[in-house]
Amino acid sequence: MLSNVRAIAFDLDNTLWDVEPVLARAEARLHAWLQEHCPRIALRLSSADMRLAREELARREPHHAHDLSYLRLTALAAHAREHGYDEHLAHQAFEVFLAARNQLQPFQDVAPALARLRQRYRLATLSNGNADLARIGLDEAFTVSLNARQIGAAKPHRLCFERLACELGLAPQEVLHVGDDPLLDVEGARAAGLISAWMNRRARAWPQELAVPEVVVVDCTQLAALLGV
Repeated sequence: MLSNVRAIAFDLDNTLWDVEPVLARAEARLHAWLQEHCPRIALRLSSADMRLAREELARREPHHAHDLSYLRLTALAAHAREHGYDEHLAHQAFEVFLAARNQLQPFQDVAPALARLRQRYRLATLSNGNADLARIGLDEAFTVSLNARQIGAAKPHRLCFERLACELGLAPQEVLHVGDDPLLDVEGARAAGLISAWMNRRARAWPQELAVPEVVVVDCTQLAALLGV
């Protein structure tokens, strides 16, 4: 099965780095910026309140539900209007969040393993999030980088994986997709005809309702060893 692989695509959040502390820090920096520049918003809305507003926006506009950047920016603009501020402040607030969101440290195994894998395979990324690989400093490792906003759909939608294979110029069965989420990454890739690998860094139990994954690894180092590089 793995002998046919010509390219490897990685999910980003919780696959190449631990995203929860990153997002928590980014939310805290955004709220601090709002306290200074838009205090009425910060006084009346917590980070949790703003998350609920984004979730409600996604329900009202399901055609935008895949686009996390749109949801955050649009919700921030609405908060600004509702509290008597120029909605253009939303762009500044969003940039504060994005800057912090992209200040992160990949897991220690990532950089050396990617360097090994690049010797034999084309590397790509496929994410539902809005991480910026250029800001993070990983963009040069990948020949193709796609996210839900670019595609117009989010994993596990089949379109995401079909677009990935198309951008790589490969048949689906020549692409190995690696990710931490059993449904979004593993099952989604498998349903679209790709080979899939579960990156189980947290020693979680596999969901019983899903078919057993084809490949299971604990980190990128083990993946590279499995592939013989």
